[in-house]
Amino acid sequence: QRAILLCFASLLHRNFSLHDQVHHLRGQLGAATAKLQSCIVVMDSSLDMSSVFSYQSNDEFVPSRSLKNFSLLLSLSALYAPIIILKYIDLLSRLRRSGGSEVAFNKRLAYRVDIFLSLHPYAKPLVLLVGTMLLIGLGGLALYGVTDDSLSDCLWLSWTFVADAGNHANAVGFGPKLVSVSISIGGMLVFAMMLGLVTDSISEKFDSLRKGRSEVIEQSHTLILGWSDKLGSLLNQICIANESLGGGTIVVMAERDKEEMEADIAKMEFDMKGTAVICRSGSPLILADLKKVSVSKARAIVVLAEEGNADQSDARALRIVLSLTGVKEGLRGHIVVELSDLDNEVLVKLVGGDLVETVVAHDVIGRLMIQCARQPGLAQIWEDILGFENCEFYIKRWPQLVGMQFEDVLISFPDAVPCGIKMASYGGKIILNPDDCYVLQEGDEVIVIAEDDDTYTPSPLPKVKEAVYIDIVRHERNSQKILLCGMRRDIDDMIVVLDAFLAPGSELWMFNDVPEIDRERKLIEGGLDFSRLENITLVHRDGNAVIRRHLESLPLESFDSILILADESVEDSAIQADSRSLATLLLIRDIQAKRLPYKEAIGSDGFRRSLSEGSWMGEMQQASDKSVIISEILDPRTKNLLYMSKISDYVLSNELVSMALAMVAEDRQINYVLEELFAEQGNELQIRQSDLYLREDEELNFFEVMLRA
Repeated sequence: QRAILLCFASLLHRNFSLHDQVHHLRGQLGAATAKLQSCIVVMDSSLDMSSVFSYQSNDEFVPSRSLKNFSLLLSLSALYAPIIILKYIDLLSRLRRSGGSEVAFNKRLAYRVDIFLSLHPYAKPLVLLVGTMLLIGLGGLALYGVTDDSLSDCLWLSWTFVADAGNHANAVGFGPKLVSVSISIGGMLVFAMMLGLVTDSISEKFDSLRKGRSEVIEQSHTLILGWSDKLGSLLNQICIANESLGGGTIVVMAERDKEEMEADIAKMEFDMKGTAVICRSGSPLILADLKKVSVSKARAIVVLAEEGNADQSDARALRIVLSLTGVKEGLRGHIVVELSDLDNEVLVKLVGGDLVETVVAHDVIGRLMIQCARQPGLAQIWEDILGFENCEFYIKRWPQLVGMQFEDVLISFPDAVPCGIKMASYGGKIILNPDDCYVLQEGDEVIVIAEDDDTYTPSPLPKVKEAVYIDIVRHERNSQKILLCGMRRDIDDMIVVLDAFLAPGSELWMFNDVPEIDRERKLIEGGLDFSRLENITLVHRDGNAVIRRHLESLPLESFDSILILADESVEDSAIQADSRSLATLLLIRDIQAKRLPYKEAIGSDGFRRSLSEGSWMGEMQQASDKSVIISEILDPRTKNLLYMSKISDYVLSNELVSMALAMVAEDRQINYVLEELFAEQGNELQIRQSDLYLREDEELNFFEVMLRA
C-alpha cells in the first residue's frame, strides 16, 4: 500500500506540479519503501526489469535507451522491409519458375491491386487512410526513438507534423529534426494525394452531369428516343400542346454528347412556352439507359427513325421496341414509332402489341402528295390541321349529347366542327363522317376539329333554316396525265395508291436517272405487281431532272399534275434535296411558260403587251394556271421561297411527319383518324366551291351549309 501511495504521489508531482506537498510525503515514506523492497521475493529471476526501466534520482520510472532504439529500428524496418521483401521474393519466384511459365510475383501483386481499386468504389479513400495511419504510426515510433517523450506524445506529435508541415520547425536536435522533416514530407504527399482524390471525384461528378449520365426523376413526361432533322419541329409542336397545361417536360435521349444536343436545340430558336427540354446521352437499346430517363413513368415515348438506309433504321426501331417491352416496371404510356418502310409496320406492331402506334413517314408524305396533286390547295389545309398551332383533331365525351342524332351534333358546337364518332359499343371503333341519323350512345365520344381542347363546348341547338336537299350533279372522273420526277424508295406504294385514286385510262410518267431496267427491277422488288394496275399505264423516261435538255424532251405542257420528289440519292441532306427540287421546279415552269401561248395584258401606260415582255415571275404564274406542281420540301426554310413565288404547291415532308408524331404522342387515338384520311379508300378531305351548296341569291350561315352538305 505504501508503494502504491508513493507512485500516486509521484503521479501527482508529475501531472499537477504539487512539489512542495509531495516532497514531505516522500520523506516519510522513504523508510517504509526500503523495508518493503527488502521483502520482495523475485518470482522470475530471468526477467531483469532494470534493463527496461531505470529509477532516476527523482524517483520516476522512465523507459531505457534500449527500448527507444528498438522502436527506432522497428520504424526503419517497417519502412524498408516491403522494398526488400518485394525484391527478394521476386528473385525467389524467378528461380522457382525457371522451368515453368508462372507469372512474376510483382505482376500478380500489381494485378490484385488493380482489381481491388477497380471493383471497390471506396478503395482509393481507404488506401489513402491506411497510408496516413501508417505514416503517423511509423513517424511516432521514430520520434519515440530520438526523443525523451512518451509514445502517446510522439504519436500525437507525428499527427501534427502530417496535418501541418510547418510544425517541424519547433524540433530541437539533429535526430528529431531529421525525423520531423521526413514526416512532414510524407504529410505533404498525403495532402497532395488527398487533394487529387477530391479533385478527381468532383471532376468526375461534374463530368457525369455534363455528359448527361445522371438519372432523370420525372413523371408524365414525353420521352423522345433518337435524333433526326424532324426533332426541331417535333419539340415545337409538343411545346405548343403543353402550353394550355402551363408547360411540361420533354426528355431527349440519343447517342450524342449532351452539350452538343443542348447547343443544337438552342439554335432552333423557338418559344418553349414553359416546357423544359432535358437531354441525356445514352443508347435506347440498353435497359440501364432507359431506366435513367424514367421510361416507365413517361406518358408517351416517341422513337425517331435514323437517317440513311430504311431497313437498317426500321431494324433499329424494332430493337428499341423490344427493349421498351422488356422494362420490368412496365410502361405507363404508349410508344409512337416512326418507320421508314411500310412493309416493316406489321413486324413492329407484332412485337409491340397494343403499346405501339406507327407512323410511316414516307408513306404518309407519298399519299399526301398524291391527294394534293388531285386537289390544289390541300397541302396548306393539311399543314393547318396537323400539329397544334392552329386547329387540330380532338376526341372527347359529352354526356349531355347522349341520345342526340349526329345531324344535331353537327350544330351543337359553335367553336368546333364535329367530323366523327368513337363508338363505345364496338370497342372504341372510330367512324368518320357517320350517318346523320346515327344516335349517340352512352360512352360515345365526338371527334371534332377545334383550336384547342379547352376552347369548345356544346351549347343549345341554334335556330337554323331547314336544310333543303340539293341534287348535285357529280361529274365523271376524267383520265389524267401525271409526271413523277425523281426516285423514292417507296415509289411502288405511291403507284398503287395512284392506281386506286385515278380514273381508268390515266398515264403515269416516271422520269429519273435510274435506267429503265433497274427501275422495273426495283419496283418488282418493292412488291409492285404490274398486272394488277387497272387504271394507270406506266411510261418510263430516263434523264436528270436538273438538266434542261433532258426536261425539254418531255411534254411538260400536257401534264395535269407534276410531283417533284426528294430523290433518294440526296434525301440524307435536306438542303441538297431542296436545292435539287427547287431547280427542277424552276426549269419545268420556265419550259412550260415558253411553250404556252402568250396572254396579252394592259400595261400602266395603256399599251398592250404580252406576258413574255413582262416579268419572269409573271410567266411562271401563267404556267402555274395550266398544271399543278407539288414539290416535296424537307427544310422549312425553303417554304418561304415557294410561298412568295406562288408558282408551286409544296409538301413540308419532315415538318408534317413531326406534326403527325406529336399529335399521336399526345393522343394515340388520332392515329386511327389520320390512317383513314391518308388511305386510298374511305373518307378524305375534299375541297369544294361554296356555291355548290347554294341556290342563286341564297344566303346561308356555316351551320346551314354544313347541314346541307
